[in-house]
Amino acid sequence: MRKQKRHLIAIMVLTALTAMAGLGAACSSNNCPLDNTVTCNYYFYDSDNNPISLADTLTVSVLLPGHDTLYTYRLVGSNTIKSRTRIDSLVEQGYREVVTITRHDSILINRVVNASYFQLPMAYFNSGDTLVFDYFNLSNNDTLYIDHTNMPQVNLPECGSYMFHTITSVKSTDAAIDHLEVVNPNVNYEGKENIRIHFTGTIE
Repeated sequence: MRKQKRHLIAIMVLTALTAMAGLGAACSSNNCPLDNTVTCNYYFYDSDNNPISLADTLTVSVLLPGHDTLYTYRLVGSNTIKSRTRIDSLVEQGYREVVTITRHDSILINRVVNASYFQLPMAYFNSGDTLVFDYFNLSNNDTLYIDHTNMPQVNLPECGSYMFHTITSVKSTDAAIDHLEVVNPNVNYEGKENIRIHFTGTIE
């Protein structure tokens, strides 16, 4: 009888501990933000500060640090040879050398139409982002330069870590952009408008 009683007490204690652990996990998870994606939010306006949607097709690329050098060697009657390193022996044999510098870039938004805003992540370990806007109906593109600081955030260990940013300066070329305006320099997972891109009307 005493053995059964001890066994029953052990089961009750184990059940209580399990319930408390589950309650603690539930409380901790409720403290984590549901939407924890950190993006910089760009919104489109005309030069008079009216919200707009772009009628033109827009592709946005980010330029990454560094570049690649490609060496191309051509000789009449011979196959074309391409190399990441210079081959002096081919030049000595009479091959014509052409050096091409290619940038590192990655398309983030591909051929979007009627866009009024977009959201993009910012670089974690670099102090700036360079974005290129390619317009379908314009021969020239625009380049945006966004400087920012990076601040790791750990609110709760179970929620993971995030990288917040603070925008320090912005500038752009003027193929279709009139000017840029920073309305909220703090880039986090709150989803607030950060940068207003004012267009000239060329591609509206």
